[in-house]
Amino acid sequence: MYVRNLKIVRHSVLRCAVLMLLAVVLLPWFAGTSAQAAAGAEEQSKAASTAGGALYIVEAKQTVEAGLESFLERAYKEADEAHAERVLLVLNTFGGRVDSAEGIGELIRSSNVPTTVFVEGKAVSAGTYIALNAEQIVMQPGSTIGAAAVVDGSGSLIDNPKTISFWTGEMMEAARLHGRNPDYAAAMTDVNASIELKEIGRNKASGDILTLTASEAVEAGYAEHVANSVGETIQWLGLEGRTQIEIEPSWTEDLAAWLTSPVIVTLLLILGIAGIAIEMLLPGFGIPGIVGIVSFVLFFFGHYVAGFAGQESVLLFILGLALLASELFIPSFGILGTLGAIALVSGVVTASHDALTALYALLIAFVVAAVIVYVLAKKYSHRGIWNKFILRDKLSTEQGYVSNPSREMMIGRTGIALTPLRPAGAVDIDGEKLDVVTDGRFIAAGVPVVIVAAEGARIVVKEVHTTTKE
Repeated sequence: MYVRNLKIVRHSVLRCAVLMLLAVVLLPWFAGTSAQAAAGAEEQSKAASTAGGALYIVEAKQTVEAGLESFLERAYKEADEAHAERVLLVLNTFGGRVDSAEGIGELIRSSNVPTTVFVEGKAVSAGTYIALNAEQIVMQPGSTIGAAAVVDGSGSLIDNPKTISFWTGEMMEAARLHGRNPDYAAAMTDVNASIELKEIGRNKASGDILTLTASEAVEAGYAEHVANSVGETIQWLGLEGRTQIEIEPSWTEDLAAWLTSPVIVTLLLILGIAGIAIEMLLPGFGIPGIVGIVSFVLFFFGHYVAGFAGQESVLLFILGLALLASELFIPSFGILGTLGAIALVSGVVTASHDALTALYALLIAFVVAAVIVYVLAKKYSHRGIWNKFILRDKLSTEQGYVSNPSREMMIGRTGIALTPLRPAGAVDIDGEKLDVVTDGRFIAAGVPVVIVAAEGARIVVKEVHTTTKE
């Protein structure tokens, strides 16, 4: 049994080692792939900008989130290093995260290269804030800008006065940067305000949110020109003869933008935690372990490419996984498990763009994963790893297993003491030599005895005359 259990432990340790080896191998490979893609894009940019005074055309046609912010950081870095003349930011978005919009706004303001935004379709909500940070705004006919009230994840308006006041202030300050009327920014943000808007000939009533068409934006001073295309915008800027460098997200950045979205992050954490837990509790390295490792690899890959996760985050996660695996085989009274959980959580949190959001996602993932593991463990409890260390077969009398012959039928039989009983010794009962004990009294050899009790292998005798007297 000891050898069998030792083999089981070795097998489980081997599975843990394979899981961690997969994580160690896959994470650097993904990271190297993303680094190569980024390096290739940077070399192309440098080669194309040797003439100087280039026009960088950067497309931002997606939800405003951490992935877009990371991509634009790369694009503006290349434009700054190439001493570009201007960045033409092609914007088409329904909005997104406020924190990412603020980061992009800071990026535009602090860049040495001036920015012109071309609104191709819509630049509403967080997209409006991004556009207001640019020196110039050009809008496509039929496009809109505005509707920048703060909403929650379900799209419902947030009526917290502090939140509304903060975001309204941010929008108004962005409008003032380049001489735009801040009242329009307030009308786009504060649903409770009543604002007079003389330039467009209508007022914003309480309960409404302002959205401007292209022509209205020009009248209000929120757009400098209306153009049908990027080409017309370039002509209006007078930059037709400049070298044009188009910066687009690489496939790794597109993938990272998808992987770092809140819903996908939570899903990956659920699959990762549940997959590894199931693999540890149920025998056989298979689909759960692979799904768990791949989910965590994709989580860290997305955050690494987005610029949020570093090597320390990956190392913390792998260390946490190793400590949790060690807890199964090394008695540490929960110390290794606790340290492993702390390291794992720290790895996930430090890899995320926002620590609080990561903690919420991790909490949801733990709860859902725990439910999944509980259901599967209960369903397959007969296959659990804990059963491998427990002997569940019973050697019962009903099944024909008898550890010692029954001596109960011998009670009352008499014999002779072969040796002195002090109190243990040997007696002869009908020609059978038996090891017996007395009740503590001394019985000399040759004295007649009688069996008074028999419990398993223990046989108790007394002198015959003592029994007779009683």
